[in-house]
Amino acid sequence: MPHPMKFQGSDQYVATQDLMLAVNAAVTLQRPLLVKGEPGTGKTMLAEEVARALNLPLLQWHIKSTTKAQQGLYEYDAVSRLRDSQLGDEKVKSIHNYIVKGVLWQAFAAEQPTALLIDEIDKADIEFPNDLLREIDRMEFYVYETRELVRARHRPIVFITSNNEKELPDAFLRRCFFHYIKFPEAETMRAIVDVHFPGLKQELLAAALKTFYEVRGLPGLKKKPSTSELLDWLKLLVAEDIPPAALHSKDDKVAVPPLVGALLKNEQDVTLFEKLVFMQRNHR
Repeated sequence: MPHPMKFQGSDQYVATQDLMLAVNAAVTLQRPLLVKGEPGTGKTMLAEEVARALNLPLLQWHIKSTTKAQQGLYEYDAVSRLRDSQLGDEKVKSIHNYIVKGVLWQAFAAEQPTALLIDEIDKADIEFPNDLLREIDRMEFYVYETRELVRARHRPIVFITSNNEKELPDAFLRRCFFHYIKFPEAETMRAIVDVHFPGLKQELLAAALKTFYEVRGLPGLKKKPSTSELLDWLKLLVAEDIPPAALHSKDDKVAVPPLVGALLKNEQDVTLFEKLVFMQRNHR
């Protein structure tokens, strides 16, 4: 049965109307929610907050380049079994002792409905999403070593995140409900900042946001600063007691902001920014 509750956002996570609709559509359709968006836009956090808001346990599977789909189901620990047989351990008699349950198995076996996060699916091999199709579709899989069929007691709410590093297969995309988290506009960003820094002076916030969006708007940046970088930067501005005046660029010229290392994360981008400032100063 789909979870009866609706996700309305939470006090710790600012969800736009279209994102809330996407979460609830995926729950209604009983399909995984595939969430894309540039890094730092809160994709992973979404699963955490939906689970918290709907009071569901969250199982997380963080994908690496070496991750295989089978690991999400189970792994057979043949090495331990061989070692135990050499030691004459009684455990050897039952192969069940050497089956290590993966995250999907844990979600399928759970007594109550769960939320399941498959994080950064595009990091894995291109075959990885295809290898999970049947299990996510049918909510069951077969354990060959023990000859048992594992069926989901409750269909978990599945969140899949992708940073768009690889194209995902069409067959996999057909089975998902898709949502792209757009980069927050200033108004949404104010609400996000307010969650993290409820007492922030409005003058400082206005100056910081103006500078932040100016930096993001620079053509040619390798890595645009994200929401998480803005929050880091604001934390530093508050800790160092930087006055709003230090952020205001004079004559609407771009200036290198204080603590720029929180926003720009590679030397090419910092150099590009400094060049732009230098050029503007020389054109006065």
